[in-house]
Amino acid sequence: MTPEAGAKDGARRGPGGPWGADSPRYLPIAEHGLIGDLRSAALVGTNGTIDWYCCPRFDAPSVFASILDADRGGSFELAADVPARTKQFYFPDTNVLITRFFADDGVGEIQDFMPVVDDSREADRHRLIRRVVCVRGTLPFRARVAPRFEYGSAPHTVHAQAGQAVFTSSSLRLALTSTVPIEVSGQDVWSLFKLHEGESAVFTIDRVGGDVAPRFCAVAEAEREFNATVCYWRRWLSQSRYRGRWREMVHRSALTLKLLTYAPTGAIIAAPTTSLPEQIGGERNWDYRYVWIRDAAFCVYALLRLGFTDEAEAFMGFLSEHVRLTATGTPQPSGALQIMYGIDGSRDLPERELPHLEGYRCSAPVRVGNAAVGQLQLDIYGALVDSLYLYDKWGKPISSAHWDSISELVDWVCDHWDQPDEGVWETRGGRKPFLYSRLMCWVAIERAMRLAQHRGLPADMVRWGSARDTIYRRIMRHGWSDERHAFVQYEDSGILDASLLMMPLAKFISPTDPKWLATLDALGEDLVSDSLVYRYDPQASPDGLQGEEGTFSICSFWYVEALTRAGRLDEARLAFEKMLTYANHLGLYAEEIGHTGEQHGNFPQAFTHLALISAAFNLDRMLG
Repeated sequence: MTPEAGAKDGARRGPGGPWGADSPRYLPIAEHGLIGDLRSAALVGTNGTIDWYCCPRFDAPSVFASILDADRGGSFELAADVPARTKQFYFPDTNVLITRFFADDGVGEIQDFMPVVDDSREADRHRLIRRVVCVRGTLPFRARVAPRFEYGSAPHTVHAQAGQAVFTSSSLRLALTSTVPIEVSGQDVWSLFKLHEGESAVFTIDRVGGDVAPRFCAVAEAEREFNATVCYWRRWLSQSRYRGRWREMVHRSALTLKLLTYAPTGAIIAAPTTSLPEQIGGERNWDYRYVWIRDAAFCVYALLRLGFTDEAEAFMGFLSEHVRLTATGTPQPSGALQIMYGIDGSRDLPERELPHLEGYRCSAPVRVGNAAVGQLQLDIYGALVDSLYLYDKWGKPISSAHWDSISELVDWVCDHWDQPDEGVWETRGGRKPFLYSRLMCWVAIERAMRLAQHRGLPADMVRWGSARDTIYRRIMRHGWSDERHAFVQYEDSGILDASLLMMPLAKFISPTDPKWLATLDALGEDLVSDSLVYRYDPQASPDGLQGEEGTFSICSFWYVEALTRAGRLDEARLAFEKMLTYANHLGLYAEEIGHTGEQHGNFPQAFTHLALISAAFNLDRMLG
């Protein structure tokens, strides 16, 4: 049967999918789950469509990107071919995603996963398995595999024979195997099939080329791969030491952070997507598929808290092998770091726009690469040194080579902490003397001094101590506003900023200090809305970009933790429970939350999930 012959009642069978002409072209961002193999990742919609997948790694050009352009991006649609309700959940304690279809004559499910055997540094194997099972009655299904290579810009050919199709572009070859009949229609492959109770079908996508030939995946092999992948995730999660009140949400966040690690190098990316907008129709669309030193360092903290030391050790390996902590032979001064790196440690991440893609719900531009790589953000030094300090404390003692690198970083901070910079929010409106940057420079020096004292390591304690104390006095003198009766965004201003919530979390100030409690109240009045926290007011503090943004979820969890440390436990618990209601059906969060509770920005975002872990850990401990 051809795809056209299978259409009923004028339902649209084109790129928008088999859901009917009145179906929305874009699912809400939150209507997705994430699967991955510690090398790449894919988003699977609640309608059964894979509408984001990059191969062979996180930052590679997309193969499926209909989330960024429903017509040109490409997708892998798989769903019941009759009207059906859908539900989606993760197989317990794993990153195997189940999408269920409830129809009049039967119930079926798709089991989506990428096999993971171990944390091997080998980077070439890539397999995506979609196992379809009819669990009750009888159910017809429909599949359409429509890859669009190089972000939908590169042509490809397709050749099919004996249950196998090979898609070939100039840069990548993918093999599709199927246990049900498939046929070619133009550049795509279709299948219509019916399953009875207990029957299953398997679709597999493999990267092929060189010595890697297409290989069939039978139903029995898919079963073995499913069981092995389940075992891997459950074995990994069993290392967690968290037994608190919010175990399910904390563990889902940990599993998500693990999905965002790149096993071949130990890198940790900020998010697996690019250009999902912070505001529908706005220009705040960025590529997050890289290693932000800040985000990755905070991830190390969150995972260490739960007992996952291997990820911290792998990130240390990434720093040692791929990030030159001493920029010898480069224009940067010795000790200077970039704010972000490629997952292979690359330093050049040129930003460009893809005008042929319309963007999620017409939110252009779609960007790949990130021009913020050239920004100065002084706060990254504090995040990094703090994570190394905690790794030494909770993981393994750092090596002498690492200490030499830390010392050089701290020496650099002592010389450069008072420069204006672009700040933690990567503003594009000019450099300012941001308070958060000063705060984290203080953290870098203070944690290094603690580490030196604890381990008896050599350090210029007189110089470091002088710089630390100078920063402290500078923040207290120029970061406090008598008019606002609060600490402010940048020196001698009157603008509030949610990054200030880190002041007690970083142990710069007592969480019950009167100045801090006054600041906490001011932030609550100006930037908090029903437990949700805005980063700052772009009207009061122009950031060089047009449009508005939603509340920033990491800030909302910082707010919970600040309330917790201030002893306001009833408020903290209520705010935390409210934040949990903004998660999607799987417990995942994007970067921001819009005015009516919708999720905006790249998805899922590491920053949000690591902050959830920290807030839950500390609140649970304080509640006793």
